[in-house]
Amino acid sequence: MPPQVQLFRNKLYGENDIPLSCVDNIYGVYEDKKKLITGSLVKNRYPSKIIIHSKDLRVFQFVLTFCKEEDAKRIFQGIVHHCLEPKSLKNIFAFSYCGKTHLSGKQGQLRTMMFDSADDWAEDMKRTKGSCQVVTANANFDLSSCLPQFFIVPANVSEVDMSHFQGRGLPIWCWSHHSGCALFKTASLPLLQEDHEQHSYMDKMLTAVAHNYLFSVKTEDLSDTLPTVQDIQLSYNKFKQFFLIDNTTDFWVSDMKWFSLLENCGWLDIIRHCLQKAMEVVECLEKENTNVLILEEGGSDLCCIISSLAQLMLDPFYRTLTGFQSLIQKEWVAGGHRFLDRCNQLHLKDKENVSPVFLLFLECVWQLFQQYGPAFQFSETYLTVLSDSIHVPVFYTFLFNSDYHRASIFRVDSPLSQRHPLNSLTVWDWSVQFNCKSQDLFINPLYAEKPKQDKSVRKSHRSKHQRQLSLPNSAFKTPLKKGFFKDETDSLKKMLRVKRISRWMLSPDSPQPSSMSREFYDAWQRKPLDYHGLLLPCLDGPSVCVWIQRYLRWIHEVQIFGGGSVTILSKVSDLLDEVQELQRKLDRHGCSLVTNHQGTRSKTFKAQSDARSSVHLSSSFPFTTLKNNWPYKPAIPTSLHRLMASGNLENQENDDQDSIV
Repeated sequence: MPPQVQLFRNKLYGENDIPLSCVDNIYGVYEDKKKLITGSLVKNRYPSKIIIHSKDLRVFQFVLTFCKEEDAKRIFQGIVHHCLEPKSLKNIFAFSYCGKTHLSGKQGQLRTMMFDSADDWAEDMKRTKGSCQVVTANANFDLSSCLPQFFIVPANVSEVDMSHFQGRGLPIWCWSHHSGCALFKTASLPLLQEDHEQHSYMDKMLTAVAHNYLFSVKTEDLSDTLPTVQDIQLSYNKFKQFFLIDNTTDFWVSDMKWFSLLENCGWLDIIRHCLQKAMEVVECLEKENTNVLILEEGGSDLCCIISSLAQLMLDPFYRTLTGFQSLIQKEWVAGGHRFLDRCNQLHLKDKENVSPVFLLFLECVWQLFQQYGPAFQFSETYLTVLSDSIHVPVFYTFLFNSDYHRASIFRVDSPLSQRHPLNSLTVWDWSVQFNCKSQDLFINPLYAEKPKQDKSVRKSHRSKHQRQLSLPNSAFKTPLKKGFFKDETDSLKKMLRVKRISRWMLSPDSPQPSSMSREFYDAWQRKPLDYHGLLLPCLDGPSVCVWIQRYLRWIHEVQIFGGGSVTILSKVSDLLDEVQELQRKLDRHGCSLVTNHQGTRSKTFKAQSDARSSVHLSSSFPFTTLKNNWPYKPAIPTSLHRLMASGNLENQENDDQDSIV
């Protein structure tokens, strides 16, 4: 057997290193009983073994039995102090690391839009043919510290309106459909019945959104229809326990009750609900061509999930690597998602604000990826690495709660900036973490790139995003008189004025949103699949499944040596290599076929081919590879054989869970 090769290595930390902010829980083994470590347990006793559960689902075990007593106490107390005790932001490693490093320039080559300037917002609106206004009045946060430095609002919103209620209730533009309608989001106002000023303000904002296109808007309060951030946290806490395996016996016990445990935790149901709600938004934009305003308290959690998913389903640009990164920058970073609080980077005792909201979004993206892989330029490995990077305390991308929070830290007069100049490293500069060979695995080799058309052909076809007037053909049979379009528009507005604002408020007899979305999905499914067009996820039963690579990559017992999806990808890559070789031979004989970015694909295939020739692939590739001491067939413990034979497995309680305090 060839020697083990370390294929996928992170430059910042090794295989057995744990970033402090990545530590989730620490357990101590006292007299064969596992107990969750709290501050009260540190003072007088130290365990014989330390078990560390990390947020990327790795499990580390350190035995202290053979250490001297004083050394064991010092090691134990040091780990607990640095990993679990609350800390201030200035102690985060990023402020030491970023002060001594410089950008490599790789991020500039990727051309990811950071949405930290008015130009980026204007460029994105221009790309989607939007007709709203870019706001620069908040560049110094004069309007509100809750709003981004730069953003886009409907054209009818005045600067005076923007200064009301600290930005709450202000519709922020997300994306424009090629028909002219658009998606907006906002932080909801607590509308009190006696507060006429708030009601008047919200009516004014809804009217401004309606004026964007055909004087129509639908609103949806996500707080009423989706799980709360606390529900998301509770469900994920149950779900992740299935993959934090301390020993082989625990694995086989949980395996026998896998489906019932998975159903009871509700994590997949939450993913399904989010995708369903995003489909409802897509239906309003794509089918009904109406403006949509989504809202929630704060406007930076569920709104970020739904708006991002809707854009991912509708816009193929966001399914490219740079487009996806730009989407996260726009909707999550500039959108004010509270990464510092939600990810608990400071290990605060009050965990009311902790919730894996961004991970939930990545889960939904993976569901789309596993159903429509060729539609995405980035790979599953890229999504997994991105989920790990949330807890690497080096990048400002996932380190702050808002634009204002970040800007206040990077101010010249900030105490942190006065110690040394701060370089704001972004996670999109992947060369900080991985070499070029590893980054090649971020590209999906099966991506169906859009064929490039000749300019002569392109001119003869109407652009996909070019708008068309929905006017009767008879209107063009006679010469248009002066003011025709204005008269027709005014007439159309009068016709729609009565129902200009509609909401997802349905009578008991009307079809429910889920059934209407089902009809929309069925009608879409009957059409030929276009990987560069609209994508709608299938939400039936097993279609929504567990993200195997992320959750099972560290569990040796479930690895399939020489099998799994990586083997299929490997075979298909070999076939594509042969196709490309035939293409080159045809080109040499004066023939040509439509292929794009051959250099990038060849580079990706070569990297994966080199990997196949140097390591033994397993289903957890590229995070783990076949080691010499791993058995091909994991052995079921003898004690578990007896338990299965006695038929008492279903009644067996997990002793470890009983001992957690």
